[in-house]
Amino acid sequence: MNIPAAMPKKSSIYLMERLFAGYLKPYRGKLFAAVFFMLIAAATTAALAKLMQPVLDDVLYARNSDMIMAVAGAVLATFVLRGISTYFHTVIMSNISQSIIADIQRDLFRHLMILDLAFFHANPSGQLISRVTNDVSVVRAAVSDTLTGVGKNFLTLLLLVGLMLHQDWKLALVAFAISPITGGMVAYIGHRLRKVSRRTQDEMARLSDILSQIFQGVRQVQAYGMENYESTRAGGAIDKVCALNIKTSRIRNLSTPVNESIVGLAFAGVIVYGGYQVSENVMSPGQLASFIAAFTLAYEPMKKLARLNSSLQLGLGAIERVFEMMDRPPGVQQKEGALTLAAPKPEVVFTDVRFQYDGAETQALKGISFRAQPGKVTALVGPSGGGKSTIINLIPRFYDVTGGVVNVGGHDVRDLTLESLRKHIALVSQDITIFDNTVAANIAYGREGASTEEIERAAIAAAAHDFIKGFPEGYETIVGENGVKLSGGQRQRIAIARAILRDAPVLLLDEATSALDNESEQAVQKALEALEKGRTTIVIAHRLSTVRAADQIIVLDQGRIVETGTHEKLIVAGGLYAKMYQAGLRE
Repeated sequence: MNIPAAMPKKSSIYLMERLFAGYLKPYRGKLFAAVFFMLIAAATTAALAKLMQPVLDDVLYARNSDMIMAVAGAVLATFVLRGISTYFHTVIMSNISQSIIADIQRDLFRHLMILDLAFFHANPSGQLISRVTNDVSVVRAAVSDTLTGVGKNFLTLLLLVGLMLHQDWKLALVAFAISPITGGMVAYIGHRLRKVSRRTQDEMARLSDILSQIFQGVRQVQAYGMENYESTRAGGAIDKVCALNIKTSRIRNLSTPVNESIVGLAFAGVIVYGGYQVSENVMSPGQLASFIAAFTLAYEPMKKLARLNSSLQLGLGAIERVFEMMDRPPGVQQKEGALTLAAPKPEVVFTDVRFQYDGAETQALKGISFRAQPGKVTALVGPSGGGKSTIINLIPRFYDVTGGVVNVGGHDVRDLTLESLRKHIALVSQDITIFDNTVAANIAYGREGASTEEIERAAIAAAAHDFIKGFPEGYETIVGENGVKLSGGQRQRIAIARAILRDAPVLLLDEATSALDNESEQAVQKALEALEKGRTTIVIAHRLSTVRAADQIIVLDQGRIVETGTHEKLIVAGGLYAKMYQAGLRE
């Protein structure tokens, strides 16, 4: 697709070029077939107008009975052929348009999946869902209407105008003197619709975001008696969408009274001029009737083309938002010629690492340096906001460092392919994601293609097998959105089973046992101890009792390492760790 570099990315020409030239190419064969049937349908419409002349002149006016059956048969055959050709081109074009939209949705979703965490933190999930569903639905209507309607209506109009020029070119000029006025009206309405479409999609995204927040937090909404507040908030967003849709309808139909009046004027002019031509025997009644039939039939595709422009402008407003999202470069990018990590026991090394979140005034990490060795457990502890989770996020390259180097298996993580890097890592976070699927599918998320036996072994190791077997459908139980049918401890044990099944050489545990009761925590702690053997393990823990056995404890405060050592050495040192540990025991 060759798009001029200087062409504005918001121009209609650029958007249509990218939409149709970029996505229509794989369906060119089907398109040619559809155009063939469109041409037949358009020709039959012009033929019907032409048949009005023999109907009047040869059958009615001349009273030639021999022509009745021939003309009637020709009319019937024309209608049948038009119906068949219309069916085929409509079905084919619908197939093409739906396929194009599916391709756009796939491309958009695939692009969203490679964007970094910072992007998802800045864009609420409800708005992203709106881009993939609401925006693309508007584009679907525009593409379907445009592909199906433009070809047939344009060809029909072209052939009918040709017939009118053939009948009487002066009369045709009288009929189409209105074209500049109607064209100007179409352009004006299209411009206004494009602007309204953009605003409508913005408000739809906002509504989706509000609804997503409310549904996910419905427990808190009901617990705090905020039903009326949330209903009012959602109602306000709904009212804005409603008002914009009403405005869209008003603008789309603005042309109707003007166009009808103008066309009526042209029709009257045709009758006056044509009537005098017939009275002076310049043209026959049949010729005038055929011309009027052609003009009447041409008026319909003219109106449809005007409406199609309205639909297209609405779609362009939506596709502009979609392309903006697809053109957004990922904050974390894989360099060309990146290396594939193949380290059975990789070491993780931070060297003078600094990091600052977008929009933050201060750095989250300020010169962090440490070494996490294979087969050993490195624990990160310290007050909230110290930078522990940021360190965990930098290892799989959810973010890129502002300064310094994160090294895994002897390589800067920025020199590695994202796929190979992340295949070496298993992550269990306190923010657990459980999908609305079966228990087995949630555990198997840790490794594609895992067998039933492997899934069960992982669940047993995570102390999850017993409660899973207690479900009515066992491992095939659907757990609901975000595991709503599970307790906090059950959700965490499934997440741990997922990490155990992954069997990765680098293990990242972010408060992995925080939601477990004492009995379950002891069982899972034993499973984690077995899992940690031979692996490079980095643990975040707020309950310091869970990291006493760590080989190395790193104490963080305000983005800096303030202490490093074993539990015993740090207690003897009497620093921040000792104070935190004693405070935990008192609690």
